[in-house]
Amino acid sequence: MNYLGHLYLSGNDTELMQANLYGDFIKGSNLSELDSAIERGIRLHRSIDHFIDHHQVIHELLPVLRVDLPKVAGIAIDIYFDHLLAKNWLTFHPQPLDEYLTVIYSSLNTSDKRYNSAYLLFLERLVQHRWINHYPTLDAIDRMSKNVSSQLSFPNQLMNGKSVFLIHEKVISDAFFDYMWSANEHFLTEKLRILS
Repeated sequence: MNYLGHLYLSGNDTELMQANLYGDFIKGSNLSELDSAIERGIRLHRSIDHFIDHHQVIHELLPVLRVDLPKVAGIAIDIYFDHLLAKNWLTFHPQPLDEYLTVIYSSLNTSDKRYNSAYLLFLERLVQHRWINHYPTLDAIDRMSKNVSSQLSFPNQLMNGKSVFLIHEKVISDAFFDYMWSANEHFLTEKLRILS
């Protein structure tokens, strides 16, 4: 999952959401020097990544996408699943997506010095440009795919992410819903374990 998936699976705890998104900006397994609330968010982030990486439907979907997206099929799935979560938001959350995101943007603390400067700059841009509001559109898949493709250090086909999505939309959507139902169930208990 990408940003929206990590926010959603954090529940309604905005501090946990901010700490969860920090997971992409922290490497290594020694988190003991971090604030305990941030450590819990990073552990949740990694648990979400582990869950999707080892889910059966993902293992079945990856070979389908690797034909057109060798080496980057897993990255494409993160982009596709965030798009599908945004597009089908009201299936999973009672609050309209734009309203939900307005609350999130207003609660993110872009000056919290417990976080590193790269992450705080990312949060500023996330809030300023409201990237996630565009996720329900196919143009968002296109922009995200091209942006990530350009940042990778090896030649890749991710810039074709939108066209590959359209070719395999039914298979990707079926995998997404299977994943989401099981993720919802799993993280009801997993969050309690991590936060305890």
